Amino acid sequence: MKLRVCVRLKCLWFYVCPQERRREFEANLEKEGLELETEDKSDSKDHKTYFLKIHAPWNVLAKYADILKIKVPFKESDFPHGREVPLEFLSCPFRLPDSIIHPQPDYFTSPFDKNKVEFFLISDKSTFFPPSTRNRIVSGRYWKKARNSEPEICFYISKEICDAEVGGSILMCPLCDKKCPFWKLNSTCLSSWQSHLFDNEGTVFFAIFMGIWVTLFLEFWKRRQARLEYEWDLVDFEEEQQQLQIRPEFEIKCTNRRLNKITQEMEPYLTIHSRCARYSLSAATVLFWISLIVACIIGVIAYRLAVYAAFASIIKDPMRRIQLVGRFITPQLATSVTASCINFVIIMILNFFYERVAIWITDLEIPKTHLEYENRLTMKMFLFQFVNYYSSCFYVAFFKGKFVGYPGDYSYMFGKWSKLRNEECDPGGFQQAPGRHNPENQYSRWEQDYILLNFTQLGLFYEYLEMVIQFGFITLFVASFPLAPLLALCNNILEIRVDAWKFTTQFRRPVASKARNIGAWKEILNAVAILSVVTNAFIMAFTSDMIPRMVYLYAISRDKSMKGYISNSLSVYNISQIPKTNMPEENWYDNSTVTCRYRDYRYPPGHMREYDHTMQFWHILAAKMAFIIIMEHVVFVVKFFVAWLIPDVPSDVKARIKRERFLIQEYLHNYEVERLKLQLSASFITEPHSETTLTPDMTLTSDKLEVLSEC
Repeated sequence: MKLRVCVRLKCLWFYVCPQERRREFEANLEKEGLELETEDKSDSKDHKTYFLKIHAPWNVLAKYADILKIKVPFKESDFPHGREVPLEFLSCPFRLPDSIIHPQPDYFTSPFDKNKVEFFLISDKSTFFPPSTRNRIVSGRYWKKARNSEPEICFYISKEICDAEVGGSILMCPLCDKKCPFWKLNSTCLSSWQSHLFDNEGTVFFAIFMGIWVTLFLEFWKRRQARLEYEWDLVDFEEEQQQLQIRPEFEIKCTNRRLNKITQEMEPYLTIHSRCARYSLSAATVLFWISLIVACIIGVIAYRLAVYAAFASIIKDPMRRIQLVGRFITPQLATSVTASCINFVIIMILNFFYERVAIWITDLEIPKTHLEYENRLTMKMFLFQFVNYYSSCFYVAFFKGKFVGYPGDYSYMFGKWSKLRNEECDPGGFQQAPGRHNPENQYSRWEQDYILLNFTQLGLFYEYLEMVIQFGFITLFVASFPLAPLLALCNNILEIRVDAWKFTTQFRRPVASKARNIGAWKEILNAVAILSVVTNAFIMAFTSDMIPRMVYLYAISRDKSMKGYISNSLSVYNISQIPKTNMPEENWYDNSTVTCRYRDYRYPPGHMREYDHTMQFWHILAAKMAFIIIMEHVVFVVKFFVAWLIPDVPSDVKARIKRERFLIQEYLHNYEVERLKLQLSASFITEPHSETTLTPDMTLTSDKLEVLSEC
């Protein structure tokens, strides 16, 4: 069976080029040994388009398999199969049965040599080379140079907030200027319960576990990669054969030439002045777009601050002046939902431009090789996506509610003139807040293939990007939402099936390309894994209430319980000292109350250091810093120990590689010996035995027999 590649000749290239160019192109294909077959255009759907089928006979396949050093089987594997990873049975429900995937026999392989055909296991030449290999050979672009459970602590906190005598008696200061009223603490009962459901001591151990899990994930990824590297015959694969070849664009745009010290050939190069100018423009463009992302995020934050007061004036006091739905739709919730929708729209719009900008500046740099081009584009795209997707998460995790001030001296986003008061968090911790479908019998197989979507150069790039962005969400902020890994698992189980359907029914078969690893994505995953330890440590220290609760439990509480923690964590402010610019337009509170509470650790009014931070504040801050240092060091030590403990290459794979290399040497030795015997025997038989040349012939024959006996 010959490989058949259909080429639609009705394309732009043939419109702008004369017919001689097309005939020259076809002649060059035939010169390389390929066979051409043209389908009559009357058999096509529009009766205007005809297809050129390209057949690759055995001689062409063998020739370029030899040039590309493609590995092919020479002996069935006699190595026992071992388990790939412990607890492999857990993945059985997610694996396809053998009746569907049809596993192939295991072979030892060796680089193909067309002069030693008998050495390899060739039962049928038409099926010896798999479709991926034949497709790769025919495409030619790689080998032919281009021309041009809720804890007890949590129980006390939620109980105090929800208790009408405790939380119901605490009057909280307004959360915004003018439009926001005074409010009762027990109005956050539901949100405090939701908050402490995740914000507890168990979250610390979960965050530590996730830091170690990331290392295990990457280490087992390396082991899986090493196994596939062997199974796909990439152990001795030299990337210089494919990815490191000079890109045609580089050859066209770089007119200067210089001698390559390795190949001793003249090759194009980019001058230092041009390189500096291009890199400077590229860096400036990257900084501009990152600044644009940050500006958009700041705009969304400004929106949150501006409309919060507007929603507060509409919704008012949920206990008195709104219907039942007002108990659930709070100003914080309305602000967060609308801001999230706006942020989502901005992300989608920026994503649309990012792809084009990243490709444009990467083309501007004129990378020399395919591998260099892919790595640069990968880094730029991920940098854009990292800032675009994660910036709002970083704001909520590390900035929101951290720079609020206190009732007499609130902090504003752009200064007091802007009247955009920074957001606060409730004492509970949370805010209240396809291709064408045609009958197959009407069109030929090649027409059905042609109307499928083209698998572009960036086809797999977006699949990698999607997974790495998801990997960041479930590692960088897992302490904030521990259910993220479970949701990601459910998504990926569905995603695998959708991608399988997409690649088998909606896209044309891509040209096969070899690679030993995932390139720049590997370093990105390692960087995200390290950053995740830092972000989760800071989230647990500065966003979670765990440290203040522990300080209160072990240093402040007299009976070593959490009773009284809520009152201790709220500072007192004199209502009469609140500036008029901060006071609500309507006093929705009991006039007999002279103080309100706010979330901070400051001295009360009347104290000699009123409204300054208390010593408890500094104790908590020191405990937070100590927690960050201890947690980071513990996780990093365990991470590096686990990485050292788990070898990158499984022991059975190492043994199979050594076994294969040994057999190649042994079998090649025996093969050469047998060939030499046959040659010597043939030479002995065909030589004349006349009397005049008896002695010389006999001497020569004796030498040959002696060599033969030694062999």
